[in-house]
Amino acid sequence: MFRCGISYPRCRWILPLLLLFAVIFDIIAIAAQSGWVEDQGAKSHYASMWQQCRGRNDNWECKSLMEFSWAQAVAALMIIGLIILILAFIISLVALCCSLNITLLPVIGGLLIVAVIIQIIALIIYPIKFNEIIYEGYYDYTWAYGFGWGATILMLGCGILFCCLPRFEDELSGMAKTKYIYTSA
Repeated sequence: MFRCGISYPRCRWILPLLLLFAVIFDIIAIAAQSGWVEDQGAKSHYASMWQQCRGRNDNWECKSLMEFSWAQAVAALMIIGLIILILAFIISLVALCCSLNITLLPVIGGLLIVAVIIQIIALIIYPIKFNEIIYEGYYDYTWAYGFGWGATILMLGCGILFCCLPRFEDELSGMAKTKYIYTSA
């Protein structure tokens, strides 16, 4: 006998775990010193969210990007997004793991959607302004920039799920009968 169904009570543990991964990804993106962007060929120029460095081997000359208003805006938006994400993570732990509080789920979803909008703005401003001001050839966006997008995509998915979950209150609490997608026999 093969039965396949959706186990909603697992969402109570999986969603906060996914938010924890998003927090970790965001911290990696913000704290990365190896750069969000590096030149393709010579590997003599890279830029993180905070600074840009030029040089070779052990001789690197680094300058802060914080003298540019766009870089300050990107840093502020990423940090604000991280703070909202951490707040949503803490509320999700309270709402789903300690006790089931359905009324907090749309609040968490709303916070996550706001954080997604803020971080998408930051992640779009950075390459546009980098290309306008610092661009000198062909550049690759590195894993650190990718972690920023990864956190944002995780937040978007979790935000949508948190907004949809209140419709499944009985399933989350375990009071509803399991609905099977496929049954054999």
